[in-house]
Amino acid sequence: MGILDRFRLDGKVALVTGCKRGIGKGMAIALAEAGADIIGVSATLEQSGSEVEKLAQQTGRKFSAYSCDFGDRKALYGFINAVKSNHEQVDILVNNAGTIMRAPAADHPDDYWDQVIAVNQSAQFILTREFGKEMIARGSGKVIFTASLLTFQGGITVPGYAASKGAVCQLTMAFANEWASQGVNVNAIAPGYINTDNTEALRNDPERSESILSRIPAGRWGTPEDFGGPVVFLASSASDYVHGAIILVDGGWMGR
Repeated sequence: MGILDRFRLDGKVALVTGCKRGIGKGMAIALAEAGADIIGVSATLEQSGSEVEKLAQQTGRKFSAYSCDFGDRKALYGFINAVKSNHEQVDILVNNAGTIMRAPAADHPDDYWDQVIAVNQSAQFILTREFGKEMIARGSGKVIFTASLLTFQGGITVPGYAASKGAVCQLTMAFANEWASQGVNVNAIAPGYINTDNTEALRNDPERSESILSRIPAGRWGTPEDFGGPVVFLASSASDYVHGAIILVDGGWMGR
C-alpha cells in the first residue's frame, strides 16, 4: 500500500460530534472527502438538509444526522443507543462537541461550571467508553478528541472550559495507555485561535483580538479547513503508531 493510500478511509464510518459548524463541520467534510460515511450530531442539527449534510453528500458519502444535548445525561445515552441500533459499527469517533461560558472566576456560577464540565468532559468520557469498548472487541478503532490551547494554559474568565480541556488531555492519555495494545488509537487535536462561534467575543474585542493576532507566528486566525489534514491523519492507518498524542493546530502559538 502506497503512503497516500494509507490516508484513505473508504468503508469506514466516522461519528463526529459538534459537526453543525466550525471545526466539527470542517472535520466531518474532510473525513467524507477521504472516503468515510459520516454520523453527525450537534445539539441543534437538522434531521435533514443541513449544510454539513449537503457538503458531505457531495463527496459521494452517506450522512446520518442526529441531535442531542450532551449536557443531558439521559439524552446522551438515548443518542448512543440510537446510533448502536441504526449503525453496524463506528470505526472513528471524533469527540469535538463542546461549549464555553464566560464569567470572571470569582463570579463564575455553579450552573456555568456544571454545564461546561457535563458537555466537554463527562459526555466525552461516556462516548469514548461506550463506543471504545466495541472497538476493543474488534481490535481496531480511532478516537480523536478536540483539546484546546487551554489544555496547556489557564485562559481568562473561562475556568470551567480550561478545566474541561485540561481533562481532555488526561483522558486522551489515560485511554491510550489502556487501549494502544488492543488496536485502538486515542489522540487529540488542540486548536489555537480559530475563526468560529467560540471565539466571536474575542474577535469582536479590538484590544484582545490585536493582542492575540500579534502573538500568532502564522499571522492569522485559523479556519475550520485547517483541521482536515490532521483529522484524516489521525483517523487513518497512517497514524497507527501514534497513541496519546496532542497535535497542536495553532499557527505556532505554543512555540512563541
